[in-house]
Amino acid sequence: MGSSMAFVDSTVVNVAIPALQTSFNANVFDVQWVVESYGILLSALILAGGALGDLFGRRRMFLVGVGIFAAASAACGLAASIHQLIIARCLQGIGAALLVPGSLAIISASFDEDSRGEAIGTWSGFTAITSAFGPVLGGWLIQYASWRWAFLLNIPLAVAVVAISLRYVPESRGSEATQVDWVGAVLATTGLAGVVTAFLESARLGWRHPLVLAGLLGGFSLLGAFLATEARVRSPMVPLVLFRSHAFLGANIFTLLLYATLGIFFFLFPMTLIQQEGYSATAAGSAMLPTILVMFFLSRWSGGLVKRYGGKIPLIVGPSIVAAGFLFFAAVGAGVSYWHTYFPASLALGLGMTITMAPLTTVVMGSVNQQHAGAASGINNAVARVAGVLAIAVLGSVMVRAFDSHLERGLTKMKLPPNIVDELRSREGDLRRMEPPQGVDSNVALAIQNVISESFVSGFRVVLLCCAGLSIGSAAAASFLITGNRTCRGSAMQG
Repeated sequence: MGSSMAFVDSTVVNVAIPALQTSFNANVFDVQWVVESYGILLSALILAGGALGDLFGRRRMFLVGVGIFAAASAACGLAASIHQLIIARCLQGIGAALLVPGSLAIISASFDEDSRGEAIGTWSGFTAITSAFGPVLGGWLIQYASWRWAFLLNIPLAVAVVAISLRYVPESRGSEATQVDWVGAVLATTGLAGVVTAFLESARLGWRHPLVLAGLLGGFSLLGAFLATEARVRSPMVPLVLFRSHAFLGANIFTLLLYATLGIFFFLFPMTLIQQEGYSATAAGSAMLPTILVMFFLSRWSGGLVKRYGGKIPLIVGPSIVAAGFLFFAAVGAGVSYWHTYFPASLALGLGMTITMAPLTTVVMGSVNQQHAGAASGINNAVARVAGVLAIAVLGSVMVRAFDSHLERGLTKMKLPPNIVDELRSREGDLRRMEPPQGVDSNVALAIQNVISESFVSGFRVVLLCCAGLSIGSAAAASFLITGNRTCRGSAMQG
């Protein structure tokens, strides 16, 4: 229940984006920060959160995380401005960084080796189900009540989690835990925040703006300092020695590329369905159920692929099918039936990810020595989350620039008065929410609306093609860096 709150909240917000834009009169840059503020803190601090649990007690830090997450959820639900919501989302990210690694560590410590796999499988299945139906429930709440209830719903869940934990969950600690890499955690967080800020604001301010330049230079410098620190400290948050394994390096490059596609896709797709296709929030939340359900019901079958084919082949075939799914999404025209377009594309996306996930986990865990398995899993999890954060910043900027470029060409062909063109340019950050200026002729207004719609579809299509390219790139990383043996132990020995 605890970890599901964190997973669901990261997906429900995507469905709530159009409602947030309307409620706060926010543009795309503002809502990007609503998603990114949560993702930055969660991805940068999740490894430190696991170390805190090992040091001070896993149940204790899990409960602290649940408490912070619940308080932040209340602040999200009561936010009076988009900036208050962004600050509350930062606090949610901190809470999630404590409770997510704590939940899995508690399970690992509470079951013996024979039953641990089944317990972790139950945890994975439960989070998969709640992640699937979370956007549907969130969409229903947004449509029939308010987007605020998508956050406030966490409060009674948190109360139940705390009560159950205090009654049934034993305390445990890591036997080798000595200290927390605070310097690494601060450098990773501030460095990632600087880079994300630069890419997000570049679409609005331009690459030469002092804020953008400071974000790029400062962010990459801090990330470089993070790597240098991790190579020297006694208990690093990210043990760089693990990357000597070609298989581990390849698996994480693979994860970075593939999960970047999922991050930006699940950010833009609900916006496309609601604002471009006219879907309700509930329907938009349900649209990706085929992907999640395919992943859930075929997960056991996916686990057998490694025994039969090894890790390399599924990690080439899976992303190739994912790329085909993105190309299918890109080929979809406006106003066509869901069942003939988005449904088969969603199935392809789900099948490709199903073929990928279990072999990826097996490669990650098999590419390092057993005593480093926990660190390897945590790093790969963090890489997946960083991938989503960076994708929304970088490919979100690509979306805005592609939209602006297409809009400029369309407005130039219409030969509109300069004052109307200037007003439209000032609102380019609204993307599909942009409206024709008041007072223009109805035929001109309709033509402007058509150009806005075509520009949004064009921008989304560019992003989908980028996603297909990144998916093929992940398959290439698997082909060159991951060995074809079935146990993946050869790479571990090389490391």
